[in-house]
Amino acid sequence: METTISEKVKGGEWVIKAANPADTFTPEDFSEEQLMIKDMCHQFIASEVLPVMDRIDKAEPGLMPSLMEKAGEMGLLSASVPEELNGMGKDFITSTLVSEALGGGYSFSVAMSAHAGIGTLPILYFGTEEQKKKYIPKLATGEWKGSYGLTEPGSGSDALGAKSTAKLSSDGKYYILNGQKSWITNGGFADVYTVFAKIDGEKFTAFILERGMEGFTQGQEEHKMGIKGSSTVQLYFQDCKVPVENVLGEIGKGEVIAFNILNIGRLKLDAATNGGAKSALTESIKYAKNREQFNLPIAKFGAIKYKLAEMAIRIFADESALYRTAYWIDKKEKELLSEGKQFNESLLGAAKEFAIECAILKVHGSEVLDYVVDEGVQIHGGNGFSDEYAISRAYRDSRINRIFEGTNEINRLLSVDMILKRALKGELDLMTPAMNVQKELMSIPDFSSDDETPFAKEYKTIANMKKAILMVAGAAVQKLMMTLSKEQEILMNIADMAIQTFVAESMLLRVQRGVEKSGEENNKVQMAMLHVFLNDAVDRIAKAGKEGINSFAEGDEQRMMLLGLKRFTKMEPFNSKEARRIVAAKLIEEEKYPF
Repeated sequence: METTISEKVKGGEWVIKAANPADTFTPEDFSEEQLMIKDMCHQFIASEVLPVMDRIDKAEPGLMPSLMEKAGEMGLLSASVPEELNGMGKDFITSTLVSEALGGGYSFSVAMSAHAGIGTLPILYFGTEEQKKKYIPKLATGEWKGSYGLTEPGSGSDALGAKSTAKLSSDGKYYILNGQKSWITNGGFADVYTVFAKIDGEKFTAFILERGMEGFTQGQEEHKMGIKGSSTVQLYFQDCKVPVENVLGEIGKGEVIAFNILNIGRLKLDAATNGGAKSALTESIKYAKNREQFNLPIAKFGAIKYKLAEMAIRIFADESALYRTAYWIDKKEKELLSEGKQFNESLLGAAKEFAIECAILKVHGSEVLDYVVDEGVQIHGGNGFSDEYAISRAYRDSRINRIFEGTNEINRLLSVDMILKRALKGELDLMTPAMNVQKELMSIPDFSSDDETPFAKEYKTIANMKKAILMVAGAAVQKLMMTLSKEQEILMNIADMAIQTFVAESMLLRVQRGVEKSGEENNKVQMAMLHVFLNDAVDRIAKAGKEGINSFAEGDEQRMMLLGLKRFTKMEPFNSKEARRIVAAKLIEEEKYPF
């Protein structure tokens, strides 16, 4: 889809600005080529991965690398890699779609994502021409497998607290690395590793290591709760000799690589969790249709319909936000390219611009998947606890996603911190709309609804949700000033409000575009999903807002803000039971996630 965007979209600006449907891409806009690629990914998972999942989970030697090579031959590892380096050379939306469509592959999806993301992209975006020519073509085809070593036993979320060191050898030809890395995905079979260490104990720097380098060894495979088929080891460096030409990027600027790659990784993780959630929901629908209790398929019971519908609603909402953001990143990348920026600067700059949204997506997507697999086990009953059913594996494998790519707590804090920092730099004018909200609180509330245009009520709901964020965040900044960064509970309350608002608005835009294209009757199920999500999102915002306000306000200020929050989260009565039944009927009829 090519649309004309009247204004440039800025990261985080949706908090203070009304949405423009023209700035929105939805899954309904995929091209024929993109849909073909999606089908190819699904077929690969169905024919190559799922039939051997038990063998994968038993970590059969050589099996995962061979599957990655097959995926590489089909181009599935190289969607983001330029054609001149053996890649598919596809745009960001397409590479996001590949991550989503391969997301139902359990441990394989983890290995593939790590290889195609953090295993390849640091070299692609920060490597010298010589480094790219040496490593990228073989990583793109899967001949070489990639890995990434940042985490250490004593530094997880605090990545810059790493203790691994590097010193230049006396002859100036090598850096001598000492230290260890932990929880390294693909570490047991990778050929190429991006590893971080501090030169002279100070300059945080990235290095390209190869299997077999002197002084470089690995530990035994970790025994994990889930993703058992994914190789996870510790790496050890004992006077490991790394040629000076294997320094990646600038000396002392390793955090630029680590943190910029994480922005992309967070969005791609959301894509993978969304694909995994769709697979888990489909398993649950099929089971519910076939499992009988009291002489009826359990899919006919209201309690099960509720679960299936809610799973689909959350998946649809997350998917809407995912491709809205992927489109923004894609457009920003092309804009930067047209301004003369280099290939690597363009995508990294685009991902950095929308780092707030990437953090939001990572949190929301991983928590949606956890919800879906948990309810999936419940629908399966006792059978859900049996390894004979795929939902059991999905449940175990899901849990790591709230820890990967920065914990959800860190990402919640980051999303708010980045918005506030952009406001302080003058990049986002939060103060003016926040002050307008304060003035509105002192005025007589207007509950009229004269606007009868399509979706006017829904847009008013979103606008009020944004006012609630600005009211709580603005008051917290004014009241707590420099100590706000230490009040993590309040920051996470604000983050939860922002997450619900961004996702709800994305969903509204998607449904509106669908109705405009094919009419309300053809989007009846999508309309039902939207109204259920909006109804529940408002309640979740009310709860998070109340907790935040009660944490720092008291007396008249507290009373006024709580009344304001009640005003901004007021909803007309809505029969969510009937709406969910409309959604459930569609799921049961199609016997899969059909949207």
